[in-house]
Amino acid sequence: MRIPAHAVCTAIRDDIVSGVFEPGGRLTEELLARRYGVSRVPVREALRTLESEGFVTTRRHAGACVAEPTEQEAADLLELRMLIEPLAAARAARRRTEAHLKVLRGLVRLGQERARRGQGEDLRSLGGWFHETLAQASGSPGLIALLTQMRHKIAWMYAVEAPARPVESWAEHGAIVDALARGDAERARALTAIHADRAAGAHRLRVRTSQHPVNMAGGPH
Repeated sequence: MRIPAHAVCTAIRDDIVSGVFEPGGRLTEELLARRYGVSRVPVREALRTLESEGFVTTRRHAGACVAEPTEQEAADLLELRMLIEPLAAARAARRRTEAHLKVLRGLVRLGQERARRGQGEDLRSLGGWFHETLAQASGSPGLIALLTQMRHKIAWMYAVEAPARPVESWAEHGAIVDALARGDAERARALTAIHADRAAGAHRLRVRTSQHPVNMAGGPH
């Protein structure tokens, strides 16, 4: 059975994000085909997709390599998310379904419970699921695809510190869901912007860049 290129693309992207393939490292079609047990055709297609997403670059005489983002590109990525997530939240206030609200409320309950108990190991995955569902609730395929790609790239470029006050962080999540439930697009936008700005301060560069690391404390402005 032929493994589709999108599955190979996901596997390569996951290995880049997790650090299996380091920035600047070569990505030969032969090596990747052997690693994932596929032919070179889906690997070639996957590398083209990953190049369009910014994970891979093609160099003369070297071929495909893992991209080496600059500090400015990394900082721009966080700033873009701070602009786009509030837009998605505003759309979600108008387009969310009851199913979206049910999932979001369930995540908030779990997050608040884990935060009160100090069970921080679960909070990161719950937070990721919350923001993914919030994007889905926007009902905008373009926004969903963009935010998904940005989430992958941020996970690759940054290590994220646990919030100093997780209970307050999950209270912010709860307030966003309340705004969605009321259909209050402007409040959903404003609350998400505040939340994203605070979260940006917890991001620390972890990939090798061509310049000295920047301290993102306080978030980009």
